[in-house]
Amino acid sequence: MSAREFDNVPVGQVSGAGMDRVVPVGRWGRRVRIAVIGAGCVALAVVAWLAVPKGVTVKAADLTIATAAFATFRDELIVRASVAPLDSVVLDAVEGGRVEQVIASDGALVRKGEILFRLSNLELEQQLLARSADTAQQLANLATQRAELAGSRASYRREVAGLEFDLDRQAKTHQRNVELAAQDFISGSALEESADRLAQQKRLLDQARVDGRAELDTREESVKQMESAMTGLSAGLKLLRGASDGLSVQAPTDGRLTGFHLQVGQSVKQADRVGRIDSPDRFKLNASIDEFYLNRMARGLHGSVMLQGLTQALTLHRLNPEVKEGRFMSELLFDTQPPAGALQSGQGVDARITLGQPSKALILAGGDFYADTGGQWVFVLNKSGDTAVRRSVRLGRRAAGQVEVLDGLKDGESVIVSGYKRFGDATSLNVTH
Repeated sequence: MSAREFDNVPVGQVSGAGMDRVVPVGRWGRRVRIAVIGAGCVALAVVAWLAVPKGVTVKAADLTIATAAFATFRDELIVRASVAPLDSVVLDAVEGGRVEQVIASDGALVRKGEILFRLSNLELEQQLLARSADTAQQLANLATQRAELAGSRASYRREVAGLEFDLDRQAKTHQRNVELAAQDFISGSALEESADRLAQQKRLLDQARVDGRAELDTREESVKQMESAMTGLSAGLKLLRGASDGLSVQAPTDGRLTGFHLQVGQSVKQADRVGRIDSPDRFKLNASIDEFYLNRMARGLHGSVMLQGLTQALTLHRLNPEVKEGRFMSELLFDTQPPAGALQSGQGVDARITLGQPSKALILAGGDFYADTGGQWVFVLNKSGDTAVRRSVRLGRRAAGQVEVLDGLKDGESVIVSGYKRFGDATSLNVTH
C-alpha cells in the first residue's frame, strides 16, 4: 500500500484482517487423529472383553458325563480285597546256627512235629557239655550231703536212745535209794548223791537233744539249698537241651509251608524269620477302605463276593480304625467254605459290603469330582451340552459307585463327574464336540 493510499484510510478502520489467509489442513494430520481415536476404541474394547468372565474350553471327549436320575440306591460298598490265609503261624529261628540239613520245601504241606530243617551250633554244644558236667558234680555233692544227713540222724537217734536208757536206769536206782533211805538202810548223803546223778543224767539228755537237733537242722538246710541249686541247674540244663533240640526245627502246626528258602550252609541268627505255615484251603479277605466310610463300618456287617459264578456270603469280622494315608484296614470272613481251588493267597477280588437297606433316591454316578470338590458343587451341562456351569449341591451317601443327591440337581440333568483340578477356579466351561 502506497503512502497516499494509507493516508486515505479513515481513522479507526486500520486492521490486520486484510493480511490473514486461510491455510488448508493437510491430509496426514487428519489421518493421525483418526488413528489415535481408533486405537483408543480398540483398547477400551480389549479391556472390556478381559473384564467379562469367560469359561474354560474343554473337549467333550476328555470328560465323563453322567445323568442324575431317580433309581434304587443300593447302600453297599464295593472294595478291592486281597485273599489271605485264615490262620498263619510264623517260623522264627529259636537258636542261631549253620544250616546242616533242609528237609521240607517251600509250598509243601507239613504235619505238626515234622522236622523242617536242622542247624549246628558248636558254642551251644560246648555249653551243654559244660553244664551237664557241672550238674553231675553237683548231683554227687548233693548225694554226699544227703548221706551225711542220714548218718547224723542215725547218730543222733543212737545217742539220745543211750542217754534215755541211762536216765531210765538212774531214775530206777534213785527210786530204790529213796525207799531204802526211808527204812534207814542208806544214809542221807548217799540219797543226795543218787539225786544228783539223776539230775545230771537229765541234763545230758536235754543237751544232747538240743545239740543234735541243731546239727540236723543245719545239715537239712544245707541239703535244701543244694536241692534248690540243683533245681536251677537242672532247669538251665533243660533249657540248653531244649535249645539243642531246637536246632532240629519242627513244624508247630499242620499247614502249608510258605516263604521257606533255606539252603545248606546258610547262617541263621536267632529270631530270624525263616517262613510261615498257612492254613490250607481256608482263607479270609483283607480290604483297604476309604476313611469316608469309617463311621459306617461295624463288626458283623454282611457282604458277598462272586467266585466261579457263585455268590459267597461274607461277614465283617474285624476292622482297624487306625487311618493311614486316608484308608483303614478291615477283615472279612467267609460264612461258608468257598469252592476248592477258587482262591489263592495274594489274589485280588471285588467284595461288596452291605451298609444299609436299598431305597429310592435321586442318584448320580460317582467320579473323581467328589474328591476335588468334597461333594459341595458340580459342573452342570445345559440342554445343548456345549456349556457347563458351576452349581452348589448337597450330596448324601456314596456306595457302589453311586452318590445320593439330596439337593441342587433335578432328574435328567447332566453333570461332569470326572476330575475338576485342571479347570482351576473357572465358574463355567465351554464344551466342544
